[in-house]
Amino acid sequence: MDLGLNIASAGMLAEQVQEDQIANDLANASTPGFKAASAAQQSFDSLLLQNTATGQTVGSIDMGVRVMKAQTNLAQGPMQTTGRPLDFAVAGTGFFAVRTPTGVQYTRNGQFSVSNRGVLVDQYGNDVLSQTGAPIPVGAAGTVPTTALGLFNVTNPSQLGNNNFSGTAAAGRASGQIYSGQLEGSGIDPIQEMIRMESALNAYTAGQQTIGTISQTMQESAQTVAQVP
Repeated sequence: MDLGLNIASAGMLAEQVQEDQIANDLANASTPGFKAASAAQQSFDSLLLQNTATGQTVGSIDMGVRVMKAQTNLAQGPMQTTGRPLDFAVAGTGFFAVRTPTGVQYTRNGQFSVSNRGVLVDQYGNDVLSQTGAPIPVGAAGTVPTTALGLFNVTNPSQLGNNNFSGTAAAGRASGQIYSGQLEGSGIDPIQEMIRMESALNAYTAGQQTIGTISQTMQESAQTVAQVP
């Protein structure tokens, strides 16, 4: 395959990954505690060229880009007052913990409610956990003291579905502050995300045009060779 086709197609695949992530970010622009993700791009190792007769190095040609591991921006989101007693927001470091069917996961989304068992649960019915890993009972007045909620430092948090993270919880309570009647807003800036999407789309389109030009050139070359007597 032509080297130019390899480079253009690799770039298009990388931009497609970016567009998918941006679309997901925009879809969660109003999700409490949501954190933006981006996939860093890195150049492939260059292809070293040599003179086939002498072995002398001629130079190198970049092989295009590849998508590296997605990176999550864990910066503090804006605090939003809701007045609901079972809404909680973390200011500073730390995650809430929830027990899911696949194990304990962590989240910054504190939009909780009370289950029919009388314990605090997230939007998917998963128990919210105390610092000791126990379910948290909701009082008769429908309230929970902020000190009852666990707040965990998580090492190497990695985004999962449902606005949750995996990771390893460190010993001790995180240093952040929990506030009742508030939610941490989404970390998405829709304007910046639209700018990123436009840039990714332009790069993707440029790749398409490059492939079209190379294809036309190869076709013309093939026709020329075929006409040589």
